[in-house]
Amino acid sequence: MNHSSEKNLREARREYKGEALRKQSMADDPISEFADWLELAEHYHPLDSTAMVLATATPDGQPSARTVLLKHFDQHGLCWYSNSGSEKGAHLAVNPRAALHFYWSAMSRQIRVSGRVEKLPRAIAEEYFHSRPEGSRYSAVASRQSSVVNTREQLETEVENLKRRFSDGNLPCPDDWCGYCLRPDRFEFWQGRENRLHDRIVYIDGDDGWQKQRLAP
Repeated sequence: MNHSSEKNLREARREYKGEALRKQSMADDPISEFADWLELAEHYHPLDSTAMVLATATPDGQPSARTVLLKHFDQHGLCWYSNSGSEKGAHLAVNPRAALHFYWSAMSRQIRVSGRVEKLPRAIAEEYFHSRPEGSRYSAVASRQSSVVNTREQLETEVENLKRRFSDGNLPCPDDWCGYCLRPDRFEFWQGRENRLHDRIVYIDGDDGWQKQRLAP
């Protein structure tokens, strides 16, 4: 690295002043705790509260991360939708373990989740696809996600062709459109605190159910 042109970010920092996380006052199961945190995040981050980084990896361990949107969750797991032919879809087809990361800066909070990913039933994926805004449906059908395209105009032309073919907006759900659900075996709840002495509470799924532990920051 040429240090004469290095951008100095050593002083780029802020103080975190979140409320304390106390293990004994947190829910016994992480999904209930997650629901409470997400509800609060919807107040502080109304536009991006459901944005989450999805990390996948190839069989030989090369990681890849991108932001997707959480669409629903329950006691079984956290769910999103995508094209199975995408990079993340290809990764999950051969290495079905993944991690999710939520970060809400205004709350000085983040949540990390890891577990095994399964495809949702086709009927659920189709139902969600048809609930999307019309423009999003055209884009999903026109785009072979993660494939190389020569120009943006190529994609726009395909969208216009679809609009002529399906002028009523009733597009069929693509065969490679699917839903995914991460079945968690680990949650970490992180609260920023003063002087970087952050609170970290993890839930680990064991033989006797979820176990809570405090980690050093």
